[in-house]
Amino acid sequence: MQIYHVTNLKYEAMKFIFLLLALPLMNQKCGKNKDTIPKCIQQKIEQIQKEPKWNPPAEVNEYNYDGKQVYLFSSPCCDQYNNLYDSDCNLICAPSGGYTGKGDRKCLDFFEKAKHVKLIWKDQR
Repeated sequence: MQIYHVTNLKYEAMKFIFLLLALPLMNQKCGKNKDTIPKCIQQKIEQIQKEPKWNPPAEVNEYNYDGKQVYLFSSPCCDQYNNLYDSDCNLICAPSGGYTGKGDRKCLDFFEKAKHVKLIWKDQR
């Protein structure tokens, strides 16, 4: 009976150690895709950081729109378009901003269809 008990304890300890070693790897892989900002979007943010602080402060929000991840950039000031880019930094449209506040009118359904995912970045300077 004691031999079985010791063997069983060794087996349980090995499972526990394996789990401890595997968890960080699984977590790293799962979290990688979720929080990755496309490189070109990051470059656009870095470019804004080189400019004087905007009023209101610049921000970038991620949305799901028409089955894609898209990024809405605020404008530096009044009566300018708030541009929407896909994950390859192709300009899709300007859903808001401009003189009318309704953007360039190329994606009038944006705020009806789009689902806000998260704030990606806000200038805190």
